Amino acid sequence: MKILVTGGAGFIGSNFIYYLLDNRPEYEIVCLDKLTYAGNLKTLKKALNNDRFTFTKGDIADRDFVDKLFQNNQFDIVVNFAAESHVDRSIEHPDIFLRTNIIGTASLLDASKKYGVKRFHQVSTDEVYGDLPLDRTDLFFTEETPIHTSSPYSASKASADLLTLAYFRTYKLPVTVSRCSNNYGPYHFPEKLIPLIITRALNDESIPVYGQGLNVRDWLYVEDHCKAITMIIDKGREGEIYNIGGHNEKTNIDVVKTVLSILNKPESLITYVKDRAGHDLRYAIDPSKISRELGWIPETRFDSGIKKTVEWYLENRTWWQDIINGEYKDYYNKMYINR
Repeated sequence: MKILVTGGAGFIGSNFIYYLLDNRPEYEIVCLDKLTYAGNLKTLKKALNNDRFTFTKGDIADRDFVDKLFQNNQFDIVVNFAAESHVDRSIEHPDIFLRTNIIGTASLLDASKKYGVKRFHQVSTDEVYGDLPLDRTDLFFTEETPIHTSSPYSASKASADLLTLAYFRTYKLPVTVSRCSNNYGPYHFPEKLIPLIITRALNDESIPVYGQGLNVRDWLYVEDHCKAITMIIDKGREGEIYNIGGHNEKTNIDVVKTVLSILNKPESLITYVKDRAGHDLRYAIDPSKISRELGWIPETRFDSGIKKTVEWYLENRTWWQDIINGEYKDYYNKMYINR
């Protein structure tokens, strides 16, 4: 079985690749990544030494490139992680998000249809549902929750989801879509909340918190997410959406204070800043469907997952320090261009 993993040099995609290499010996894996600011080839350093893994640099929105890649490889499965994903960046530069997240997904869908891919899986986000009120803890996102996007990022992901499902209905392309809650774990780019807290706290730098930090997120350990996607590829019903959530709801300020406590750093590092425009209040996923149909449950509680995550960043300082210093971008040139 040959599987294409797009965006595999990013956070969740790289963890998915390592999960497959460790648990699915029948898969030959091709990673396609543009290596934008959040794509780090050094993240895949161990994978590059595996005979079952191949890396290709390219843009999913480049139709000619994508067509040739599919023609040369005849993929059985495509899992699309490739996306611009940072909400703040989408507010500043929405056009970039539209190109990658919508046009790029369309390019992959067309190639999958043309070359007979057996399963196309679109990795999405719970942000397509908008948000929930803070005072209604009884409410959760289900697969039937209407789409109600708040940012150019979530709007672009919702568009990609709808396009994917349209290819199932119109062309009978075998597709599935998953919408996950906030992930955390190894290889998370330092601009995101949890790695930002860790890396800045270790340097005794101020930690910015939007508003009063009362926004709630449902945290999912990345390995649990990788297991869920694998199960959807194996057994998920074509044309269906599956919500993936951790049942680990935390306010942002509680997450910050938890990490500071683990690192034995003072809460005086916290700096409250002006809130983000259109900041969603609460995300909470109901994963009953994937649990009922596929038997998946989140195995990692936040208190243990966050400790493992902090330990990983302590043990892999060079990885994130190179990103902060900008040196991670040189790794591709060392590996390929200057070879």
